Amino acid sequence: MSLSTNHFEVFDLPISFDIDTEILAQRYRDSQRTVHPDKYANAPERDRRLAMQKATQINEAFQTLKKPLTRGLYLLQLQGIDTNDSNVAMDGEFLMEQMELREELASIKQQANPLDALSVFLNRIEQHQQHLTNTLSQQFAQKAYQSAHDNVRKFQFFIRLHEEALRLEEELI
Repeated sequence: MSLSTNHFEVFDLPISFDIDTEILAQRYRDSQRTVHPDKYANAPERDRRLAMQKATQINEAFQTLKKPLTRGLYLLQLQGIDTNDSNVAMDGEFLMEQMELREELASIKQQANPLDALSVFLNRIEQHQQHLTNTLSQQFAQKAYQSAHDNVRKFQFFIRLHEEALRLEEELI
C-alpha cells in the first residue's frame, strides 16, 4: 500500500458510494494489525515511521469511508469538485424547510413532554438522512456529481441539526 493510495484502494474496495461497511470494518481491523506500532517496536526508525504513517493513512481512510456524508464528500473530491466552496446558495424551498426545522427544535423545550417531542423530531431527521443517503447512492451511480454535490450540502445541514438535537437531549436528561 502506497501512501498516495486513495482511501478505497487502502481497503481494496471499488470507488463507489455504496460500500459494504462490514467488509470495510473487517479490512480496517486486518490492516491495522499489519501496521500496528507494537510490531515495529524493535525495527529501525525508518520502518517505525513508515508503519506509523500507514496506520495514520488507514485510520483516515476508515473514518472517511465509514459514514455516508464523508464518503460522499471524498467521492466528490476525487472527481475534482471543490467541497469547501464558499457558495452557500441553496434552493429556497430547502432553506425554508431548514428554518422551520430549527424553529421546531427551538420550541421543543416548551412542549408538555419535550423528550417525546424530541424523539419524534430526531426520528424525522434520521429519515431525511436516510432519504439523502439513498438519493446520493443513485446520483453517484449515475455520475450525477453536481446533483450529488447539492445533496451532500443538504446532508451537512441535517447532520448539524441532528447534532444540535442530540445536545438538546443531553440538556433535557
